[in-house]
Amino acid sequence: MEKEIVKFTDISDKIIVLRGQKIILDSDVAAHYGVETRDINKSVKNNPDKFPAGYVYELDNNEFTSLRWKFSTANLTKTRSLPKAFTEKGLYMLATILKSERATQATFEIIEAFAKLRELQDTVTQLAEAPDEPQQKVLMQKGGEIIADLIDDSLLKTSDTETSVELNFAVFKFKHTIKRKHEN
Repeated sequence: MEKEIVKFTDISDKIIVLRGQKIILDSDVAAHYGVETRDINKSVKNNPDKFPAGYVYELDNNEFTSLRWKFSTANLTKTRSLPKAFTEKGLYMLATILKSERATQATFEIIEAFAKLRELQDTVTQLAEAPDEPQQKVLMQKGGEIIADLIDDSLLKTSDTETSVELNFAVFKFKHTIKRKHEN
């Protein structure tokens, strides 16, 4: 039986910003861990000492309505109760409770996604403060590599020899190309 691999981009696509924090909804966490949403929420309920304030919270009605409007997914339309939002800390703690091989793999991918987003945020901040063009180019290259890791490969323009990513930010236009050498 082949192992099911959790793709990094599958996780990074589920991270949203709510209440000024990057979070993943309980239904998305459950899907990646290969369990039911109720199992995730039961783990939180049965281990309240592991989930202090700032680790997990329940959405209010306005937040839930807003998410339903922005992301009209089957998961949000089927739910009968308000979803829980897991912050990065809450996901780390959840990983100590769920012990399956798939949960461990998903935890690694979630940690990597949050780390890449933090790294990209730091790089963009440094870019805005970079005093000279050579340093800006280095930071743009670094940002491009992080973005290439974060986005789905199917969104990239690919040929036999190179992959290009082009993004327009409010402050600057960014294009990153990865070239590959052919083996003879």
